[in-house]
Amino acid sequence: MAGRTGGGLRTAVSGPILKYYVYKATKSVEFYRPIMYLFFLAQGLSFTQIAVLEALYNLTTVFGEIPTGYVGDRVGRRNSLLIGTALISATLLGIGLSDSFLPLAGLYVCWSLGYNFRSGSEDAWLYDTLTDDLSEDEFAHVRGRGESAALAVGAVAAVLGGYLGRVDLSYPWFVAAGVTSLGVAVLLTLDEPETYKETDADDLTLRRTVGIVREVLSRRRMRSFLLYYYVLYAAITYLAFVFLQPIFETVVLDLGVAQSRVEPLLGWFYAAYSLVGAVLTYYTGAIRDRIGLRAWFLALPFAVGGALLGMYFVPVLALPTFLLIRGVSDVTRSFAGQYVNDRAETLGRATVLSAMAMVSGLAVVPFQLGSGVVSDAVSPLFALGVGGGVLVVGATAILLWRVPIGDEPTDGSGGERPDGSGDERSGDERPDS
Repeated sequence: MAGRTGGGLRTAVSGPILKYYVYKATKSVEFYRPIMYLFFLAQGLSFTQIAVLEALYNLTTVFGEIPTGYVGDRVGRRNSLLIGTALISATLLGIGLSDSFLPLAGLYVCWSLGYNFRSGSEDAWLYDTLTDDLSEDEFAHVRGRGESAALAVGAVAAVLGGYLGRVDLSYPWFVAAGVTSLGVAVLLTLDEPETYKETDADDLTLRRTVGIVREVLSRRRMRSFLLYYYVLYAAITYLAFVFLQPIFETVVLDLGVAQSRVEPLLGWFYAAYSLVGAVLTYYTGAIRDRIGLRAWFLALPFAVGGALLGMYFVPVLALPTFLLIRGVSDVTRSFAGQYVNDRAETLGRATVLSAMAMVSGLAVVPFQLGSGVVSDAVSPLFALGVGGGVLVVGATAILLWRVPIGDEPTDGSGGERPDGSGDERSGDERPDS
């Protein structure tokens, strides 16, 4: 298939893809991220209440992924994205207006549901749109460019959010709500992909949906990939995002930075954080062509795990380590989306992707609780060091059991038998490795 895409899509971006890039640019969360927890504390919340909010968000993600993915397959990917984007925009506005725990708890549930509606449907819409043009091989390339657009906007937003927060901690939430609402306007101009319209979505029952997910996960290599990336790697790297701020504060204070400068420096670090991600995701397609999915996924857990271990012994390494993890996260997510999309049928694709996200969200919870206990007993740096060791050991164990990325064909119909072997159709293979 690679030959049929050539450089066509890369040299001439179609209208829907250009709108996809604009939509991605409206998804910036960086306006409020540098001041997020400062805002909650200013509203009188305790750290325990903040932890409860995060738990509510994660639990909603876990239990909402399959139902919202099913809705995306039934009512259409674009409509699901519309629901999610409108819900997120309204939630951000509500958070900015809230001043107590109970309203924030309800809004956190709505916030998570909004992302549930977008999680599987977004990648499914993009993949089906590219399939219309026989360009599905370009998924990782196009998704990477979209993430790059979002991160580039986010770099500016992080700095602006820091300054807006100094005026009033509610302002970043209001601006983020306004920018997100622009995504609704963009989505209203998009159509459903013809590939999706040609499916019998009206006949998609819940039982059939469960059967589709079960069929995909019946393949040993897919189960291996689920454990390798969606459970182990995603959970450990999530901890890096959680502990970034306290570790950053510890490191810069040890370097002699005044306490009063920590918050502004965090805003600029988040901007750099986004820019590194933007540069790498822009070249997602080139990385895939030169390195390949197999080599990328085989090396990544060991590089990240080693970096997490190293920064415990040399704390200043935490700064480049966080930049590394942020930089590769969206590239890796694009590759994972490509890999799963290639092995799922059009009908039920959003649900399969949502099922993967659901498992990932559930897996994070014990890692969260364990890392919290270890951080209280020792330090966040030690907790991430332990996480790095778990990542290296766990990845080794999974590879000894079953290598998650193989050379089997990926023709969008599964390509792999339930016993984990690939169909012998070498002519249909894609250059994944």
